Amino acid sequence: MEIEIKRTDFSPLSTIGEMYIDGKFFCYTLEDKVRDVKIKGITAIPAGEYRVVINISNRFKVLMPLILDVPNFDGVRIHNGNTDKDTDGCILVGKTKGKDFIGSSRTAFAELMKLLKNEKTIKLTIT
Repeated sequence: MEIEIKRTDFSPLSTIGEMYIDGKFFCYTLEDKVRDVKIKGITAIPAGEYRVVINISNRFKVLMPLILDVPNFDGVRIHNGNTDKDTDGCILVGKTKGKDFIGSSRTAFAELMKLLKNEKTIKLTIT
């Protein structure tokens, strides 16, 4: 499975994008602000290609997508949430978007997990 996130809206607080799965629009994403220099907990991961696995999150105690081999970041997940306060460097998913906000996040995450849970190979590209 191939996931692509196209970052579209940049603000001083957040980065909003569009997530495509195997070339079809799936949902919106929200990340922290893109920065040239990483600041722990408030910086989006670098654009690039990553492998994703589904495993149990130590923090949330449920199955979640984990993004592997992100330079200078550990434990980057895809999960539900609405604003930059919910990300801590992770990627949030939602069905609606506004200024520095995505909505219907739990619905988007549940639908994403249905698609990903049995996949053996997941590639993520962020542009």
